[in-house]
Parts: sequence; structure tokens; C-alpha cells
Amino acid sequence: MPVEITWWGHATCTVEDSGVRLLTDPLFARRLAHLRRRRGALPPREAAVADAVLVSHLHADHLHLPSLGVLAPGTRLVVPRGARRAVPGLARLAGLRGLTVTEVEPGDEVGVGAGVSVRAVSARHDGRRLPFGPHRSPALGYVVQGAARTYFAGDTGLFDAMAAEVGPVDVALLPVGGWGPFLGPGHLDARRAADVLGRLAPAAAVPVHYGTYWPIGMDAVRPHEFHAPGAEFERLAARLVPQVAVAVPGHGECVRVRVP
Repeated sequence: MPVEITWWGHATCTVEDSGVRLLTDPLFARRLAHLRRRRGALPPREAAVADAVLVSHLHADHLHLPSLGVLAPGTRLVVPRGARRAVPGLARLAGLRGLTVTEVEPGDEVGVGAGVSVRAVSARHDGRRLPFGPHRSPALGYVVQGAARTYFAGDTGLFDAMAAEVGPVDVALLPVGGWGPFLGPGHLDARRAADVLGRLAPAAAVPVHYGTYWPIGMDAVRPHEFHAPGAEFERLAARLVPQVAVAVPGHGECVRVRVP
């Protein structure tokens, strides 16, 4: 049975495995603060249909309350431990919309459907709800375990224990850019993401978190940092880890990955 990955833009993906539909870091906005959606139409209503939603960390482009507000009542949210305390609006929204919130930390595993579970793993990224607030919640990645093992890295930098903690995976969804012309600590660019492939050795990989949102008024500032990361990741992966099949979907495009 193939695993289907649909990239809606930024870090928002639908992962379908064994009849279970998971949605990662939903962001269905034309604009978020100083960011504007520059590529890809807004996802259709069916993009918000999921059995469970995986939120990697508390930054507003990953835990976006208006986008969570369009989920169907009863949808399960898997969020970092401490998220309800750090983001009071999350608890209010869950109550109004009838959403089930499950808080996890690295090592926790939860079932999200028949034969499918999700395991939280570490990420190296600032987990705070910026620009204010103490560090109350970890940034996470997730390994979806069904017919395949799919790693959604969230937002992360490369760290020594990554391969040991993530474990064997078949598909890796890796951030390769961001939403501005410079990437600080706690991020992967195309080169570092290709290095991650060398450590994880998945059968297939899909680049995400690039080429969707860009700061307003910065169109002429290093525009290649907006357009190029997906293709650059594919080029570097082909040279450094040719055994990994890399798919670079367009916005709204579905990739089907067959695993042994």
C-alpha cells in the first residue's frame, strides 16, 4: 500500500497511511503578520479534513489558531507538552470546536487510527510562543508508523542524536528553507537537509517549509532563498545520497511513495 504525501505549502502536509489521514502544522492563511503567501493557492476545504493533526511547535506559522479553527469537531490535535498553558487560545478553541488535545514530549507514542501510531521525537528549534513567553514547550518532530514509517521533522537543526532518536524511516519530510532571506540556528537549509538524508537513509524524501511565505516588501532581497531550496535539495541529495528518491511536489500536489 503506498503512502500519500500532499504538500499544501510551508510545513503543511497531509500524510495518508493505511486509511488514516494526518495533517501537519496547518497554515491556511493568505497573510500572517509580516508574511504573505506568494506561491500556491490557499488549500481547499478538504485539506482541513484529518483524523489527527500534528503540531510541531508553538510558533504562529506552525500552531496557527485560525487554521485549527476550521478543523472538524472531534479532530485530535497532537501538540507539544505545555502547549495549552503557553497558548491559552488553544484550550478555548478546543472547547469551542470540540477538538481533542493530546500533549506529548519526546519518546511519547499515541495511536491515531487502526494500525497507525505517532511517536514524538526531539527537534532542535526554539519552542516558545514568540515573541513572548518562557520556554514552556519543546519543539518536536514526529514519526508516523503505519504501513510505512514517515518522519515529519517540523522545524529543526541537525543534531548528533537525530538518527538514533528518529530511528529507521521510509519517508522523510524535511524543512529546507524558511520564510525569510536568512536562516538562524535551529533550521535546515538544502545542504544540511541533504546531510540529514545521509544519516537517516530513508527510501524517499520530500522537501517542505520553503517557497510559500515571504516577508512583505522583501521581494528583491535574496529571492533565490525563496525559490531555490527545493530544487537545490534535490540536486544535492542526488549527488550525496543517490540511493534516496527525492520528490519535489508543487503546492497541492500529491506524491505516492511505495515502500517494501
